[in-house]
Amino acid sequence: MRLAIGLRYMIEGAFYFSLMSVFAKLAGAALPFQEVVLGRSIVALVLSLWMLRRDRVSVWGVNKPLLALRGILGFGGLCCFFYSVVAMPLADATVIHYINPVLVALLAAIFLGERPRLAVAMGSVLALLGVVLIARPAFLFGADASLPTLAVLAALGGAAFSAAAYTVVRKLGKTDHAVVVVFWIPLMSLPFVLPWVAITGRWPTWIEILWMLGVGVSEQMGQIRLTQGLALERAGKAMSMTYLQVVFAFAFGLAFFDEVPTMLAVLGAGIVFVSTLWISSLESRPAKLARVVADIDAV
Repeated sequence: MRLAIGLRYMIEGAFYFSLMSVFAKLAGAALPFQEVVLGRSIVALVLSLWMLRRDRVSVWGVNKPLLALRGILGFGGLCCFFYSVVAMPLADATVIHYINPVLVALLAAIFLGERPRLAVAMGSVLALLGVVLIARPAFLFGADASLPTLAVLAALGGAAFSAAAYTVVRKLGKTDHAVVVVFWIPLMSLPFVLPWVAITGRWPTWIEILWMLGVGVSEQMGQIRLTQGLALERAGKAMSMTYLQVVFAFAFGLAFFDEVPTMLAVLGAGIVFVSTLWISSLESRPAKLARVVADIDAV
């Protein structure tokens, strides 16, 4: 059976986002993670500015306070995610990041007045159980079995920032162009990260520059394919394909970093996958809204 082109685009998008994580891990192994954030921000700023100029769209947008908040949340998410993929196995960091649909459902209930369902609460508990099996906290599994606590907290923080950003975008989708929202992420990131890099960073080598370019370009390609896929397929069906990013992360972690997952990690990943996919299907919205969110939810 031939796969629909929209679903092929979604699979390609998941591949590119996984590739972005590989480049981020390679760059972060040699450079401070904030320097990787800086490289990604510069590439995203240039590409977004070019797209907006090409389409003759104002870069400043309409709802500037929310755009600024989205940019700050994006900066926090980038820092957490890039730190976590360097400090822990690629697949584990990716899986924990994917609990953000659970957090989105909870935040939407609190801030947007969207009534939560019992199934969402049950899925949230299951996702938490999956994260516990992946993180293997020392007080339950012993210190030798555990992942670094700070790295796990960073991965959870990245998911929380992503979920908060998603919630903000649910408002911005009514007022602002998707690429404007993308543009404000590096716009708000640069004032925070530039002084940080000036103090703690160093000048990268040519290969490290290529890795940082790889982060920015693969992330942009992922956004393009995700947007194209969501334009051609129903939102719920299309977004289910993004979970292939977890599969790619396991494969890339094994191929490039010799990261062999434990059975507990595989079990936890399966639980997180099922619970978040379940919640995503329950909480799915029309394709137009999902397209706006996917456009900016690389991290």
